[in-house]
Amino acid sequence: SGEQRLSGFLLWQSSNSELYFEEALWPDFRKVDFLRAIRAFANRNRRFGA
Repeated sequence: SGEQRLSGFLLWQSSNSELYFEEALWPDFRKVDFLRAIRAFANRNRRFGA
């Protein structure tokens, strides 16, 4: 369906979490995909739940 969701998995434990959804499936996940995720996280404006 193209939707990105957690379906209730660890709902309370994931409060204030910042999620990153990658298009590549795990068998196709490459080093460049990992570096892209790290860069996306580093460029975020962290609000720490505020």
